[in-house]
Amino acid sequence: MKRMKWHWSELKAVLRAKTPTHQMLRERLTSLAVATLVLDGLLTLGVWVSEAGAKGSQIYGFWDALWWTTCQMLTVSSNLAAPVTAFGRVLDVVAELWAITVVATLTGSIGGFLHRRGMERHPMADPR
Repeated sequence: MKRMKWHWSELKAVLRAKTPTHQMLRERLTSLAVATLVLDGLLTLGVWVSEAGAKGSQIYGFWDALWWTTCQMLTVSSNLAAPVTAFGRVLDVVAELWAITVVATLTGSIGGFLHRRGMERHPMADPR
């Protein structure tokens, strides 16, 4: 129970940017979220323009494009139908590369945060 309380207090500290370490994580997560939302919107528009009305496409309107793009970014190659146009396929690759980048960035950011917090909470003696 004590450990869970520590996790919640760390989460609150990140939201409030209590220390420079918390602030850095909050800024990275915010930047990543904003960039992902913007890219999702741009990819949605691109998929909508290129796929809607294309022969064999299962994207019929804007909401279909938004659903497809968001699923691709969240699942990296879901079971949804593949794009039928060349431009749609390029956008698919961009979405999947972004999804992989997000996972790597999140992992690195959280790992770096945990390392710095550990050093702040339990400083080591100066090795000099």
